[in-house]
Amino acid sequence: MSVIEADPGLSNVSVAHTEIGDVRGEEGFYQYRQFSAIDLARHRTFEEVWFLFVYGRLPDAAELAEFSAEVRSLRAVDDELMTVIRVVATTGSDHRSLIDLRTVLSALGQLEGMSPLWDSDESTRARHALRVSAVTPTILAALHRLSTGVEPMPARADLDTAAHWLYSITGEVPAPEYARAVEQYLIATIDHGFNASTFTARVIASSGADLVSAICGAIGAFSGPLHGGAPDRALDALDEIVAAGGTAAAGEWAREQLASGRRIMGFGHAVYRTVDPRSELLREIAIGLGGELVYLAVDVEREVVAVLEQAHPDRPLYANVEFYAGVVMDRCGIPRSMFTPTFTVSRVVGWCSNVLEQAQSRRIIRPRARYVGPDVVELVR
Repeated sequence: MSVIEADPGLSNVSVAHTEIGDVRGEEGFYQYRQFSAIDLARHRTFEEVWFLFVYGRLPDAAELAEFSAEVRSLRAVDDELMTVIRVVATTGSDHRSLIDLRTVLSALGQLEGMSPLWDSDESTRARHALRVSAVTPTILAALHRLSTGVEPMPARADLDTAAHWLYSITGEVPAPEYARAVEQYLIATIDHGFNASTFTARVIASSGADLVSAICGAIGAFSGPLHGGAPDRALDALDEIVAAGGTAAAGEWAREQLASGRRIMGFGHAVYRTVDPRSELLREIAIGLGGELVYLAVDVEREVVAVLEQAHPDRPLYANVEFYAGVVMDRCGIPRSMFTPTFTVSRVVGWCSNVLEQAQSRRIIRPRARYVGPDVVELVR
């Protein structure tokens, strides 16, 4: 059997069929099932889009009410799991939310008897996916609050996902405009093709392992600074520009980054060859919220894009989702350490959908690597 050579990083390789979504990088477009993801973010609620991922269609009013009640009932944690959360949040010194989340989710899978996908029927797998998606925000918020010395907020059943997330972090019910801004961000980031974390989840699911194992693997990939760990770093870059002199210094700062071989976080994308549609949406949301940071970000984006255009005239680089994601989250009161966890709140829904789709196949994902090491030599006896 001949071996097919793939591009580095599998960038132009199709490895599966999916009905979940698609990203068309040359067009600057991506979709969730049969709908534009950006249209959904503009006009629908998070729960409606979550329903779409689960059932393949948008709900009617009665279905939405029933689904919303179900997922809200699944967001609470019992005393046994809260004990685990408290131990994880207060043990050690370097508390990184996604690393701690992996530990707690592993305990959740064990405590709630989440069996391997290989041995589970479709309804059991779907139930586990809803539970993991619904409880992940509660776990993340509890870990954050406990690690900062305050008690977790009790889960409420009268708030939708975005408002409940803000409430769980800050301890206060958010203003409607902040809740909606975060909701639109969450909708826009549920899924985005076979990115590193989604592919990782599907590889693990293809082995027949349990759903939590697949999600924990995805979280590991997601925590990297080249993937989900970028929003806070993009805001760190804005801080550096402010320290260097503000908008007037942005161009020179960008040229120095390029000259030193450092990546400018928040710009460029592995798939998009045009403007990232998520960035456009979030820029609009940020401008709607207003504030000094927003106006700085808009000016800095313009300066940095101009520098990148000069440096790479054949390959233009634009602001990606992480650049304005940090700005929007900051304006809505989310602390910087919780930017990537907020991303996780939405992406876990996409991961779970991909795991369930992969579980329908009984074939393991098993690519090959081309050996490029030294030739075999005979051992001296």
